[in-house]
Amino acid sequence: MVFKSPYNDVLIPVVGLPQFVYEHALSYGDKPAMIDGFTGRTLTYAQLYGGALRVAGNLAKRGLKKGDVVGIYSPNLPEYPLAFHGTALAGGIVTTANPLYTADELAYQLRDSGAKFLVTVGPLLEKALPAAQQAGVQEVFVIGEGEDATPFTELLTEAEPPQVAIDPHEDLIVLPYSSGTTGLPKGVMLTHYNLVANMVQVMNSGVNLQPDERVIGVLPFYHIYGMLVILNLCLHKGMTIVTIPRFDLEMFLKVMQDYKINRANLVPPIILALAKHPVVEQYDLSSLKVIMSGAAPLGEDLARAASERLGCIVLQGYGLTETSPVTHVTPEEPAKIKLGSAGVPIANTECMIVDLTTGNPLGVREEGEIWIHGPQVMKGYLNAPEATAQTLTPDGWLRTGDVGYVDEDGYFYIVDRVKEMIKYKGLQIAPAELEAVLLSHPAVADAAVIPSPDPEAGEVPKAFIVARNPISEQEIMDYVAQRVAPFKKIRRVELVEQIPKSPSGKILRRVLVQQERERLARQ
Repeated sequence: MVFKSPYNDVLIPVVGLPQFVYEHALSYGDKPAMIDGFTGRTLTYAQLYGGALRVAGNLAKRGLKKGDVVGIYSPNLPEYPLAFHGTALAGGIVTTANPLYTADELAYQLRDSGAKFLVTVGPLLEKALPAAQQAGVQEVFVIGEGEDATPFTELLTEAEPPQVAIDPHEDLIVLPYSSGTTGLPKGVMLTHYNLVANMVQVMNSGVNLQPDERVIGVLPFYHIYGMLVILNLCLHKGMTIVTIPRFDLEMFLKVMQDYKINRANLVPPIILALAKHPVVEQYDLSSLKVIMSGAAPLGEDLARAASERLGCIVLQGYGLTETSPVTHVTPEEPAKIKLGSAGVPIANTECMIVDLTTGNPLGVREEGEIWIHGPQVMKGYLNAPEATAQTLTPDGWLRTGDVGYVDEDGYFYIVDRVKEMIKYKGLQIAPAELEAVLLSHPAVADAAVIPSPDPEAGEVPKAFIVARNPISEQEIMDYVAQRVAPFKKIRRVELVEQIPKSPSGKILRRVLVQQERERLARQ
């Protein structure tokens, strides 16, 4: 059975992403577009659009051609859209990297995406420069101060943007990296049409964004949720985005209070803090009207607690990097909110619930894998035809790897995952990546990594280790921590006699996941 959106299909404009985002930029003129919440540094709409055009011209002068890739390795700053949309206006493709990545993790992404240039910030040059050298990047630009890199301000000198013909249906605009349903991170090929479509779909699906609203830019712009829902959609709507380069609860609350933030796109761990932490009482958050949660499931009790404490509506949406990202959203009308639900399919989106064993479509309140069909579905994974074929069916359905069901009113609920990926505070971690690090330790004979449920983070990576020589759990955790970004650290370890595997040698991760759930239930 195919479940359709309750919203009418809408016409998707066939235009390039920056043309759509800045459609009304000149009419907004001196209105603040981006404000740095820590320093107050502001870019108006006129400055932002004009700056993006100059960045495009200067990148083209340096040899950026249509289809070339520019990496952005930076926290959220007002300059982020200058680099992002400047690249797009020059016909380039943006690959966004987590600023917590190690030099090796960054080098992998830059090399895999074929990045020509890299934009970063001074404090990250220590990792960015060796990574760029490893990956053969031609030039590194630094926002702010930094040695051995070209000042980003050189891209803001007068220069005419090139005239580049874009085919929105075919030409890529971004290459965010996702683990998908299995394996190492892969470049998700998203076109101009994918992102424009998703913005139009969201705007026509019960989400009531207004130009006079201020939104908090705390979700990272390198992640598809922050990139599409905040950085691109809110700029298209003429809103003011107040950025925070890193999450610190008291600074976050102070910025929310001082800038009278009306709308916050958040993840469950931040909502947990808003609902429970005593320090929240010290701040005036009365301007806040809407919290939209995504990136990981938000429980009904937590949503209600946050809504009652803050006096605002708390909604939930659902999506994946591979769907640009939004596929479901809860309408903003209070009477239509179902706490704990991921919402209904957005405009132009169809869904199926598919039996995990037979592959047959299921009906109402039957649990299975969620499949998605719509204009926001990716083109495929970069340089990974097998992974693409595993994820996209020949007729264009995307297998999400998430298990859920739909109720009688068409609201979807996410209950589990088929896929192996770990979601730590909404960030993706590939078990295979951590297993490779663990197996490089001379005392480790075999290893498996699974998501272990955690009340604050949602899930944390837990390693099952077969030791070749005596080794402590702390030694294992320290070894991995030195080699991966902080959010990927192993946080629990169990020494075992053997790892359960199939006859073909594949780790039976579901067996370990089930054992872990039973262990926690007993506790």
